[in-house]
Amino acid sequence: MLRIRAFEDACAELYSAGKIRGFMHLYNGEEAIAAGIVPLLEPADAIVATYREHGHALVRGVDMGAVMAEMFGKQQGCSRGRGGSMHLFDAAARLYGGNAIVAGGLPLAVGLALADAMQQRAQVSACFFGEGAAAEGAFHESLNLAALWRLPVLFVCENNLYAMGTALARSQAETDVHLKARAYGLASAAVDGMDLLAVREAAQTAITHVREGHGPYLLECHTYRYRAHSMFDSQLYRDKAEVERWRARDPIDLFEREAISLGLLGTDDRAALQAQVDAELKAAIEFAEAGSFEPVEQLTRDVYTEDQA
Repeated sequence: MLRIRAFEDACAELYSAGKIRGFMHLYNGEEAIAAGIVPLLEPADAIVATYREHGHALVRGVDMGAVMAEMFGKQQGCSRGRGGSMHLFDAAARLYGGNAIVAGGLPLAVGLALADAMQQRAQVSACFFGEGAAAEGAFHESLNLAALWRLPVLFVCENNLYAMGTALARSQAETDVHLKARAYGLASAAVDGMDLLAVREAAQTAITHVREGHGPYLLECHTYRYRAHSMFDSQLYRDKAEVERWRARDPIDLFEREAISLGLLGTDDRAALQAQVDAELKAAIEFAEAGSFEPVEQLTRDVYTEDQA
């Protein structure tokens, strides 16, 4: 969680300095979800993320330097600089990308799970998305097919209350996303997405359900993003007091207190861990700075087929 937070804070500063361009959606406040779920997945399992996917990539094991270089649009990035913030991809890590389209990742996860089912592979496809996806047809179509064919999909809704700038209660008659899944026969549950240990426990139950062949599962994680929807968002739809109320339940602070009380961390351990993170982040930024942009001559590579005439 410290790695994600530091990476995101650095990205915000680098974006303001003009070194990162395009769209960028930060994960600050939601770290417990990626940190609580992704480590429970097997290396052979697939991950499909949303456009707020930096944390998922980092926890999955994608090199921080490669992720930062992608932010800079450099060839050394995990998507060779072609994807940017919203389209991180790493085939070796079975990270099948972020997706700029709301709910766009759900059909991809269903397709991956269908392939696993047809090949009789005991693998899970984990799909992360925001609550705004529940308003899209792709959400309902994907849940329906996954349930109909009993596909091994773990649907994870990162419910941060605001689909872009629209409060969930203003756009959805049913605000409990996990209940929508039950209409299609999916097992589902909701969990406090700010509590790392609660997320981990709920995710273990969900992943076991899917891996043992009982069909898809939807886990709704109630969370909150401290920063704007994107770097272009003026946040006129919520007040600062609301943000501060959620900051009082910061997932990193909550886990630190719990871990200290259980004797898993000492009072000085966070500072030591932060020093390690800062060193890794510094190296990642230097790697990205030293990277190269793709030559103009290669811009059509992987876009058009070679002329066979």
